[in-house]
Amino acid sequence: MPSSDVTEDVDVLIVGAGLSGIGAACQLKQDHPGRSVVILEARASIGGTWDLFRYPGIRSDSDMFTLGYRFRPWTDAKAIADGPSILRYIHDTAREFDVHNLVRVNHRVVSARWDSATARWTVDVDRTDTGERTTLRCGFLYVCSGYYRYDAGFSPDFPGVDRFAGPVIHPQHWPEGLDYAGKRVVVIGSGATAVTLVPTLAETAAHVTMLQRSPTYVASRPARDPLADRLRARLPQKLAYAIVRWKNTLQGMAIFQLSRRRPEMVKAMLRKAAVAALPEGYAVDTHFAPSYNPWDQRMCLIPDGDMFDAIRDGRASVVTDTIDTFTETGIACASGEPLDADIVISATGLNLLAIGGMELVVDGTPVDLAQTVSYKGMMLSGVPNFAWTIGYTNASWTLKADLIAQYVSRLLTYLDRNGFDAVTPDATGVSAAKPFLDLASGYVQRSMSEMPKQGDALPWRLHQNYVRDVALLRRGRVDDSVTFTRAHAGADRRVAVTRC
Repeated sequence: MPSSDVTEDVDVLIVGAGLSGIGAACQLKQDHPGRSVVILEARASIGGTWDLFRYPGIRSDSDMFTLGYRFRPWTDAKAIADGPSILRYIHDTAREFDVHNLVRVNHRVVSARWDSATARWTVDVDRTDTGERTTLRCGFLYVCSGYYRYDAGFSPDFPGVDRFAGPVIHPQHWPEGLDYAGKRVVVIGSGATAVTLVPTLAETAAHVTMLQRSPTYVASRPARDPLADRLRARLPQKLAYAIVRWKNTLQGMAIFQLSRRRPEMVKAMLRKAAVAALPEGYAVDTHFAPSYNPWDQRMCLIPDGDMFDAIRDGRASVVTDTIDTFTETGIACASGEPLDADIVISATGLNLLAIGGMELVVDGTPVDLAQTVSYKGMMLSGVPNFAWTIGYTNASWTLKADLIAQYVSRLLTYLDRNGFDAVTPDATGVSAAKPFLDLASGYVQRSMSEMPKQGDALPWRLHQNYVRDVALLRRGRVDDSVTFTRAHAGADRRVAVTRC
């Protein structure tokens, strides 16, 4: 691409204008109104996941009282919200906090190079609309691009797929105007996307079959929160929101901890709920009893039991089998059972992509992410003035994103007050043998070798525990296990090093 010289220098550069990036900008706008902030978004619009995914029925897989921002209450009636409502919430938040004008769409970050002499990042950016390459400089690089590829979902190489006469669609690339009314649809997969698609498609399709290689734990939850409805009628909006947010957070943590400590009890509870919701004699142990323990993989949420309803009414069915081959008219399973289909949906997961796929270079040395250690689940050892938002795997993404945004804000304040220009996590002596994400899901395991590691103890260990992280990130120190440095403007070397 043709390149241009450095166009501008900003204090904080945020990469990604989805739920995390907009939230981070709002936090900085409130706490650091004098700082210059720019948000770069590779796609043509803000919203991230909630703008990208357009498949039927797309919705949150957790309640909006925890997926919503801490500083802006979710006011819609439904606690389990549809994708367009969440996208509207992000846009409204960006406008309310006046950060929408900070976003530059069609700007994909390619690389970032840190120079310790000046304590600045030089960031190369491709303009996906014009083909031009531009360059910016910033003091702090804040990546809010999530951890999966936006341009391609994961699709296995299905044997014989070219023989199939109908379309094979990945939900990440749902074609506009696809007509599935009166059609036979097979959804391959058993995760959150699949259990969302099945009941929605079943409303108008002739029949929908979910073909899964192995079961997933599925839990029904009311689409509306009764306590939230009562409190909002009696208390100020922000107070009601905070109460329900904490209630749902603690409830989710309790279920997670019970799953870890008493997995057989949770298995029995989930099985009992499924038996009660499905037709008498249904093969629950075949289709809804995984071999792993609850929360070894993320649990799937179905609002008001909609998927169970579709199965009970005969509009949908579940087949637990493997694919032998595609045929002209559908899929032949390994058991010999044929599945006739007009449309096949490959809800087979995502591809991980750390830090948006950008290249990091520190003082001329490329950063190998797999050799770094995650600091407080948000920074990387040996990488100065850098933060990366990764939400919870066992709770709402935004709970952690909000805490990270508050921590970054506190860290910038500390740098200002003490006259430092840079902060670098120092993992000297830290044992880093644990995987970054503690999930057995296929999409995680496929790319785990490319991700940072975590250590055995704080601040290098992730606990996936909101209460502990409130103490660590919102209340805890910002000067532990890090090196602070100062740099003279225009100097060719650092001066004054302080390790805390």
